[in-house]
Amino acid sequence: MGYKLAVVGATGNVGREMLNILAEREFPVDEIAALASRRSLGTEVSFGEQTLKTQDLEAFDFTGWDIALFAIGSDATKTYAPKAAKAGCVVIDNSSLYRYDPDVPLVVPEVNAEAVEGYAKKNIIANPNCSTAQMVVALKPLHDRATIRRVVVSTYQSVSGAGKEGMDELWDQTKAIYNPTEEIEPKKFQKQIAFNVIPHIDTFMEDGSTKEEWKMVAETKKIVDSAIKVTATCVRVPVFVGHAEAINLEFDEHLDEDEARDILRAAPGLMVVDKREDGGYVTPVECVGDFATFISRIRQDSTIDNGLNLWCVSDNLRKGAALNAVQIAETLGTRCLKKG
Repeated sequence: MGYKLAVVGATGNVGREMLNILAEREFPVDEIAALASRRSLGTEVSFGEQTLKTQDLEAFDFTGWDIALFAIGSDATKTYAPKAAKAGCVVIDNSSLYRYDPDVPLVVPEVNAEAVEGYAKKNIIANPNCSTAQMVVALKPLHDRATIRRVVVSTYQSVSGAGKEGMDELWDQTKAIYNPTEEIEPKKFQKQIAFNVIPHIDTFMEDGSTKEEWKMVAETKKIVDSAIKVTATCVRVPVFVGHAEAINLEFDEHLDEDEARDILRAAPGLMVVDKREDGGYVTPVECVGDFATFISRIRQDSTIDNGLNLWCVSDNLRKGAALNAVQIAETLGTRCLKKG
């Protein structure tokens, strides 16, 4: 027996990627439903060799369905996730709505797979923010060895993190710069994104940080260890897909860069590409479509005791969103639901 599984938001970037990954990883599905808003009703999406027509989320009955992967905004999730959960369908939610709810597990399977067992309190499991997901996969094995005291992270986040509108705006502005017959004013982003970087993702908070930066702090503490101190600067860059992060770590005890490299090579979900030569590292365009989170530029930080630097790159539509959600579903199945 396999699962009855619904993908909610199946016409969006992340929803389509969820369907791709479910097929690629041969998730044990008996029946699958692609759900979207009424305005997308009947739109065709791919699931492996199959073509699915989207169904109306508003009219859908989740009774008898096992798992629903949600890839819609927080407002719509607030309406439909409780309905699905109440009907007995386990919701794996990609929005930020439930991430900080103490009764909802926030899960990255390589880091805290056991947390899925707490799903039954609300029948909901939360998927972390894309920038957090790739970072904590790298942090966990190092934290287990030497205990991370403090993290300083600067992100270089692609426009796909802002959805199709963000990707379209970069494309249109780039074309307009090369063919200056029209001017494309910023709509999705606060300033021009083409040939520029914007140190502003999500809304500003009272302390001067942005919500995106706050998410990285709060989620790292919930997933890895509440004692870790985290400070983040999140920046949008003119890259279509793939988030990069420069991460500085301070440990309780010395961790040699060679040992760190060996630990990261052996850790699940990671691939180390770290040659001290031209091109001996991974960039965002090289990670697109890959399941792994890539680690490069591992080196000691001599300015602090027990310091280490590294470069972390991942496909944000995969590990940062769709892949992690599917991995949660796999973990939920193995540990709890036991079908397939």
